Amino acid sequence: MGKSIELFLQLQLLVLCLLVLPQKGSSSSLFQRNKETEATGSASIKQEQEHSHEVHCSRERSRAAWKVIEEYLMPFVEQEKYQITRKCLLHPDNDMFRDQEQHKVHVDINDWQCGYCKKSFRAEKFLDQHFDNRHYNLLNASQSKCLADLCGALHCDLVMDSKLRKTKCNPAAASRNHHLCESLADNCFPGNAGPSASRLHELFLRQFCDAHTCTGGKKPFSRGGKKRTSIFYLAVSILTLMLLPLFYCIVYLHQMEKKKGVQDLKRIPNRNKSKPS
Repeated sequence: MGKSIELFLQLQLLVLCLLVLPQKGSSSSLFQRNKETEATGSASIKQEQEHSHEVHCSRERSRAAWKVIEEYLMPFVEQEKYQITRKCLLHPDNDMFRDQEQHKVHVDINDWQCGYCKKSFRAEKFLDQHFDNRHYNLLNASQSKCLADLCGALHCDLVMDSKLRKTKCNPAAASRNHHLCESLADNCFPGNAGPSASRLHELFLRQFCDAHTCTGGKKPFSRGGKKRTSIFYLAVSILTLMLLPLFYCIVYLHQMEKKKGVQDLKRIPNRNKSKPS
């Protein structure tokens, strides 16, 4: 009787194990499926985010274009006290990276800081990547134009890599860039906008457009640009300011020594008169 009871209990335990194991396997497979679904969903969301803020505009070339505008055009515009309208593609509001570029803080040689979140970076390229990843929502990509598209007319290669200057001249590209350059001059400085606009229109043609030719002879930026402070002049000025107090100190001590010597010479005759003859 006892053996039959023991056998019955073993059979019950076996049936219970058979019932529990499939449920456990199905729950683990269900968990695995949920995990795979979640991973797929997160990957698709990440992919959508990457595509949502993808910008087809070169930040580096846009920066070079603005550097050309700032150094070789704006000094003459400010001299004429002329206001460039937003219809002009050279206007700062038409640069989608302008706000981010203005929020760059160059603390030291290897120290760049984000003006939005104050995070520091060792190089400007890492700060650019930070802007693309963290502050892409601040790009005005919907309304602003890509300033890099104007690089052909503005000779951006001259302020970027020097190796690009040695490329062979392409007549078709030169003609296309010359046409773009003239359209910029007509759009930004129309002849009917007054004497200042007419003078700037002529300057823009001479400064940028005339050099778009394969015949040679004319160079870009022929009218010059922003006056830069010479490093040698700056070093001499700093050295002069440092040595000037020292010079005055030496002159003061020299004058004091002269006065002291004159007083000593005056005392010597008085001492001789006091002695008996």
